[in-house]
Amino acid sequence: MNRRRTPRSASAEDLLSTLQHLTARARREVELHQARVELAQALQRNMLPTALPGFPGLRTAARYAPARDGLDIGGDWYDGFLLPDGALALAIGDVQGHDVDAAAFMGQVRIAMRAIAGSAADPGDLMRRTNDLIISMDSALFATCSFLRLDPLTRELQSARAGHVAAVWATADGRSGVTADAGGLPLGVEPHQHYPVTRRVLDAEGAFVLLTDGVVEGPSMTIDDGLDRIRRLVSAHYRADAEELADRVLHAAVFTGHEDDAAVLVLRHENTSARAG
Repeated sequence: MNRRRTPRSASAEDLLSTLQHLTARARREVELHQARVELAQALQRNMLPTALPGFPGLRTAARYAPARDGLDIGGDWYDGFLLPDGALALAIGDVQGHDVDAAAFMGQVRIAMRAIAGSAADPGDLMRRTNDLIISMDSALFATCSFLRLDPLTRELQSARAGHVAAVWATADGRSGVTADAGGLPLGVEPHQHYPVTRRVLDAEGAFVLLTDGVVEGPSMTIDDGLDRIRRLVSAHYRADAEELADRVLHAAVFTGHEDDAAVLVLRHENTSARAG
């Protein structure tokens, strides 16, 4: 007669060996994850500009903060540089994904825009040419972006938007708002896109603020509510210098739940008639 063999109970040594194996594997996974986080952070630090240009009566400031959890770093970016004709170029964007690949792709987009900006007719032309270049790279990623060109003499601000979140503004006469500029698809989605150009003149004292959706959208807040919150904040503190205002806007991201990384780019402008007097 066949008898069923009673399963041997695991000894303390067996359990300890299994626990040590699982602990070692978990440690390796944590170390690998931490290495990827540190690499993404290094890429992010080295690819974002260390300083932004400004002019008399025009001051710029920017801030970036990674998400609080996980590998949510590497997607959001900003840039500011002078064009060959002396105009000021400002850009802000958000790359799909948050990892080393997103950080590297962000760097490619930023470099491409800088290279094209010197010969682009306007921000819409720059967006179109950058989009076609990204398409030719056959990348699986895409990016939203806003690009601005500001003439420091006439104060004309030209802007184009590729699927990016709206900007926020406020002036000394009590007006404030969220831009409703027309835009095109994110960069890297479809070739031969058209990106309309919006023109406005910054002739009054105030602030124009670009941001990414991590500042205004999260588990605790819809994007519309978040934009309105920033609008009210900028309206109340537009007289602050650019650095202080950038800090205040970035700090407001905590009210969204802030699962995403976040970037802020502030353009603080004075009254042109007051300067002339």
